[in-house]
Amino acid sequence: MAEHLVIREVDFRLSRCRSSVPSARAALRAKLGEWRADQSVSGDGELVLSELVTNAVRVPVPGDRMVGVRIECRGRGELLRLEVSDAGAGRPEVRRPGELDRDGRGLLLVEALAHRWGVDERRAGIGKTVWAELLAPGAATGPAEAQIAAVSVQPGQCVRVWGGWRTVRAVRSERYASGGLAVVIVLDDGGPALRLHAAESLTVRTTGPTGRAGAS
Repeated sequence: MAEHLVIREVDFRLSRCRSSVPSARAALRAKLGEWRADQSVSGDGELVLSELVTNAVRVPVPGDRMVGVRIECRGRGELLRLEVSDAGAGRPEVRRPGELDRDGRGLLLVEALAHRWGVDERRAGIGKTVWAELLAPGAATGPAEAQIAAVSVQPGQCVRVWGGWRTVRAVRSERYASGGLAVVIVLDDGGPALRLHAAESLTVRTTGPTGRAGAS
Protein backbone atom coordinates (compact mmCIF):
# COMPACT_ATOMS: atom_id res chain seq x y z
CA MET A 1 0.00 0.00 0.00
CA ALA A 2 1.38 3.40 -0.99
CA GLU A 3 2.16 5.73 1.89
CA HIS A 4 -0.24 8.66 2.13
CA LEU A 5 1.49 12.02 1.75
CA VAL A 6 0.77 14.14 4.80
CA ILE A 7 0.53 17.89 4.25
CA ARG A 8 0.58 20.13 7.32
CA GLU A 9 0.03 23.87 7.23
CA VAL A 10 -0.48 26.87 9.45
CA ASP A 11 -1.51 30.48 8.77
CA PHE A 12 -0.92 33.47 11.02
CA ARG A 13 -0.54 37.25 10.91
CA LEU A 14 2.21 39.52 12.12
CA SER A 15 2.42 43.22 12.87
CA ARG A 16 4.45 45.40 10.53
CA CYS A 17 7.44 45.84 12.84
CA ARG A 18 10.99 44.51 13.02
CA SER A 19 10.19 42.22 15.95
CA SER A 20 7.96 40.19 13.62
CA VAL A 21 11.03 38.80 11.85
CA PRO A 22 12.35 36.76 14.83
CA SER A 23 8.75 35.89 15.70
CA ALA A 24 8.28 34.34 12.26
CA ARG A 25 11.52 32.35 12.61
CA ALA A 26 10.49 31.07 16.03
CA ALA A 27 7.06 30.04 14.73
CA LEU A 28 8.62 28.10 11.85
CA ARG A 29 11.10 26.35 14.16
CA ALA A 30 8.34 25.44 16.62
CA LYS A 31 5.99 24.10 13.94
CA LEU A 32 8.65 21.97 12.27
CA GLY A 33 9.44 20.50 15.68
CA GLU A 34 5.76 19.89 16.41
CA TRP A 35 5.33 18.18 13.03
CA ARG A 36 8.50 16.11 13.61
CA ALA A 37 9.81 17.26 10.26
CA ASP A 38 13.31 16.59 9.04
CA GLN A 39 15.36 19.50 10.37
CA SER A 40 17.62 19.58 7.31
CA VAL A 41 15.51 22.39 5.79
CA SER A 42 14.93 24.24 9.04
CA GLY A 43 18.01 26.47 8.98
CA ASP A 44 17.61 27.53 5.35
CA GLY A 45 13.88 27.90 5.89
CA GLU A 46 14.42 30.34 8.75
CA LEU A 47 16.78 32.44 6.63
CA VAL A 48 14.37 32.55 3.69
CA LEU A 49 11.37 33.35 5.89
CA SER A 50 13.35 36.12 7.60
CA GLU A 51 14.08 37.80 4.28
CA LEU A 52 10.49 37.51 3.04
CA VAL A 53 9.05 38.95 6.27
CA THR A 54 11.69 41.70 6.35
CA ASN A 55 10.67 42.82 2.86
CA ALA A 56 6.97 42.67 3.77
CA VAL A 57 7.26 44.84 6.88
CA ARG A 58 9.27 47.47 4.98
CA VAL A 59 6.95 47.93 2.01
CA PRO A 60 4.54 50.90 2.23
CA VAL A 61 0.93 49.74 2.60
CA PRO A 62 -2.43 51.50 2.95
CA GLY A 63 -3.79 51.74 6.48
CA ASP A 64 -2.85 49.48 9.34
CA ARG A 65 -2.41 46.30 7.29
CA MET A 66 -0.72 43.23 8.76
CA VAL A 67 1.64 40.69 7.21
CA GLY A 68 0.23 37.24 6.46
CA VAL A 69 2.40 34.13 6.78
CA ARG A 70 1.60 30.61 5.63
CA ILE A 71 3.83 27.59 6.28
CA GLU A 72 3.23 24.31 4.46
CA CYS A 73 5.20 21.13 5.14
CA ARG A 74 4.82 18.05 2.98
CA GLY A 75 5.71 14.64 4.36
CA ARG A 76 8.41 14.99 6.99
CA GLY A 77 9.92 18.08 5.46
CA GLU A 78 10.68 16.82 1.97
CA LEU A 79 9.18 20.07 0.71
CA LEU A 80 8.73 23.24 2.74
CA ARG A 81 6.68 26.07 1.24
CA LEU A 82 6.75 29.53 2.80
CA GLU A 83 4.34 32.30 1.80
CA VAL A 84 4.39 35.91 3.00
CA SER A 85 1.59 38.30 1.96
CA ASP A 86 1.45 42.08 2.20
CA ALA A 87 -0.88 44.79 0.92
CA GLY A 88 1.85 46.76 -0.83
CA ALA A 89 2.02 47.53 -4.52
CA GLY A 90 4.86 46.62 -6.88
CA ARG A 91 6.79 43.45 -7.50
CA PRO A 92 9.98 42.47 -5.66
CA GLU A 93 12.96 41.94 -7.93
CA VAL A 94 16.40 40.47 -7.39
CA ARG A 95 18.99 43.23 -7.12
CA ARG A 96 22.72 42.95 -7.74
CA PRO A 97 24.17 45.32 -5.10
CA GLY A 98 27.77 46.44 -5.17
CA GLU A 99 30.34 45.34 -2.61
CA LEU A 100 29.83 48.49 -0.53
CA ASP A 101 26.02 48.36 -0.56
CA ARG A 102 24.62 47.35 2.82
CA ASP A 103 21.11 46.42 1.64
CA GLY A 104 19.48 44.70 -1.31
CA ARG A 105 20.76 41.16 -0.86
CA GLY A 106 17.60 39.60 0.57
CA LEU A 107 16.20 38.10 -2.62
CA LEU A 108 19.67 37.01 -3.69
CA LEU A 109 19.69 34.84 -0.57
CA VAL A 110 16.19 33.53 -1.32
CA GLU A 111 17.26 32.76 -4.88
CA ALA A 112 20.30 30.86 -3.65
CA LEU A 113 18.54 28.78 -0.99
CA ALA A 114 15.12 28.06 -2.50
CA HIS A 115 14.34 25.34 -5.01
CA ARG A 116 12.05 27.88 -6.64
CA TRP A 117 10.27 31.09 -5.66
CA GLY A 118 7.85 33.56 -7.14
CA VAL A 119 5.21 36.25 -6.66
CA ASP A 120 1.42 35.85 -6.89
CA GLU A 121 -1.22 38.54 -7.03
CA ARG A 122 -3.63 38.12 -4.14
CA ARG A 123 -6.94 36.95 -5.54
CA ALA A 124 -8.82 38.09 -2.45
CA GLY A 125 -7.81 41.56 -1.36
CA ILE A 126 -4.98 43.83 -2.45
CA GLY A 127 -1.24 43.29 -2.58
CA LYS A 128 0.81 40.21 -3.32
CA THR A 129 2.14 36.95 -1.93
CA VAL A 130 5.83 36.13 -2.21
CA TRP A 131 6.50 32.40 -1.85
CA ALA A 132 9.49 30.10 -1.76
CA GLU A 133 9.84 26.32 -1.78
CA LEU A 134 12.75 24.45 -0.21
CA LEU A 135 13.62 20.79 -0.71
CA ALA A 136 15.31 18.50 1.77
CA PRO A 137 18.57 16.95 0.49
CA GLY A 138 17.80 14.00 -1.76
CA ALA A 139 14.10 14.85 -2.13
CA ALA A 140 12.61 14.14 -5.54
CA THR A 141 11.80 17.25 -7.56
CA GLY A 142 9.13 15.58 -9.67
CA PRO A 143 8.87 15.61 -13.47
CA ALA A 144 10.63 18.36 -15.41
CA GLU A 145 7.50 18.98 -17.48
CA ALA A 146 3.80 18.55 -16.78
CA GLN A 147 0.43 19.25 -18.40
CA ILE A 148 -1.80 21.40 -16.22
CA ALA A 149 -4.95 23.48 -16.65
CA ALA A 150 -4.42 27.18 -17.32
CA VAL A 151 -6.21 28.06 -14.08
CA SER A 152 -3.46 26.19 -12.15
CA VAL A 153 -0.53 28.10 -13.68
CA GLN A 154 1.45 30.18 -11.17
CA PRO A 155 3.87 33.11 -11.56
CA GLY A 156 7.45 31.89 -11.75
CA GLN A 157 6.64 28.81 -13.79
CA CYS A 158 7.85 28.38 -17.36
CA VAL A 159 5.20 27.63 -20.00
CA ARG A 160 5.73 26.34 -23.52
CA VAL A 161 4.15 28.73 -26.03
CA TRP A 162 4.95 29.79 -29.59
CA GLY A 163 7.54 27.02 -29.90
CA GLY A 164 9.61 28.07 -26.87
CA TRP A 165 9.65 28.51 -23.11
CA ARG A 166 8.42 31.71 -21.49
CA THR A 167 8.41 32.64 -17.79
CA VAL A 168 5.08 33.59 -16.24
CA ARG A 169 5.13 37.00 -14.56
CA ALA A 170 1.51 37.32 -13.43
CA VAL A 171 -1.79 35.46 -13.63
CA ARG A 172 -5.28 36.89 -13.26
CA SER A 173 -8.82 35.67 -13.85
CA GLU A 174 -11.54 37.29 -15.96
CA ARG A 175 -15.09 36.40 -16.93
CA TYR A 176 -16.16 35.81 -20.51
CA ALA A 177 -19.33 37.60 -21.60
CA SER A 178 -20.96 34.16 -21.61
CA GLY A 179 -20.07 33.73 -17.94
CA GLY A 180 -17.19 31.27 -18.28
CA LEU A 181 -13.82 31.77 -16.57
CA ALA A 182 -10.82 33.01 -18.57
CA VAL A 183 -7.22 33.07 -17.36
CA VAL A 184 -4.87 35.85 -18.49
CA ILE A 185 -1.18 34.92 -18.29
CA VAL A 186 1.37 37.74 -18.50
CA LEU A 187 4.84 36.70 -19.65
CA ASP A 188 8.20 38.18 -18.67
CA ASP A 189 9.40 38.73 -22.24
CA GLY A 190 7.01 41.64 -22.76
CA GLY A 191 5.08 39.89 -25.52
CA PRO A 192 1.30 39.63 -25.72
CA ALA A 193 -0.46 38.05 -22.76
CA LEU A 194 -2.18 34.69 -23.12
CA ARG A 195 -5.95 34.64 -22.64
CA LEU A 196 -7.14 31.06 -22.26
CA HIS A 197 -10.14 29.14 -21.06
CA ALA A 198 -9.53 28.08 -17.45
CA ALA A 199 -9.58 24.38 -18.36
CA GLU A 200 -7.28 24.70 -21.37
CA SER A 201 -4.12 22.62 -21.02
CA LEU A 202 -0.60 24.08 -20.97
CA THR A 203 2.83 22.47 -20.71
CA VAL A 204 4.83 23.86 -17.78
CA ARG A 205 8.40 23.24 -16.77
CA THR A 206 8.50 22.70 -13.04
CA THR A 207 12.22 23.45 -12.77
CA GLY A 208 14.10 26.02 -14.78
CA PRO A 209 17.61 25.65 -16.23
CA THR A 210 19.12 26.39 -12.81
CA GLY A 211 16.57 24.31 -10.92
CA ARG A 212 14.68 27.39 -9.71
CA ALA A 213 11.86 28.23 -12.07
CA GLY A 214 10.80 31.16 -9.90
CA ALA A 215 14.14 32.96 -9.92
CA SER A 216 14.60 36.02 -12.04
